[in-house]
Amino acid sequence: MNGLTLKQEEILGFLRLFVQQNSYWPSIREIQEHFNFRSTNAVAGHLRALEKKGAITHVPGQARAYRLTVEPSDKLPDDAAEVIDIPVYGSIAAGYPEGVEQGDAIDRIQIDLQTAGVRSSARTFALKVRGESMINAGIHEGDTVILDTRMPRHGDVVAALIDGETTLKRFIQKNQARPYLRAENPDYPDIHPVSELVIQGVATAVVRKL
Repeated sequence: MNGLTLKQEEILGFLRLFVQQNSYWPSIREIQEHFNFRSTNAVAGHLRALEKKGAITHVPGQARAYRLTVEPSDKLPDDAAEVIDIPVYGSIAAGYPEGVEQGDAIDRIQIDLQTAGVRSSARTFALKVRGESMINAGIHEGDTVILDTRMPRHGDVVAALIDGETTLKRFIQKNQARPYLRAENPDYPDIHPVSELVIQGVATAVVRKL
């Protein structure tokens, strides 16, 4: 759809996916909660903009009721990808560990489950990568890494909290030895925890802009 802003495209994508999966239109509150808008007025404003640009159509006689201008098919093709919308929670250092960054999602990204290697029930999130310590694993500055919140296995690339600081590294645990983190760049040393090592997510895929 021409003329849509990035946020409008994200909202339209959510609406299409929601209708495909549920066969009914999401409520204003559901849209607000999904995108963490501060008020329902923000949702109404975006819906009016989408209507003005022809992406959705108001249902006559029903307040705040819309439908997609081009309705999705009632049934997805058998080979259609199952797509989920996940939050991007800031960035993570693929270099030396840095202080913990907290806050709401700064963006959202849509991925298909098969390509990303995650389960439909998984608690999945994404982080933007800063630094070059994982370049030999194919993870570069500016990439977005998709992570699944599960227990790590030896050799997994993980987002980790080590002694109060966050980093993206490979998880190493041989036999019964204490686990540590390893970079995929010879310029960076292994990192052994002094007091704690908490795995926040296991990387399953990398998204790179061309």
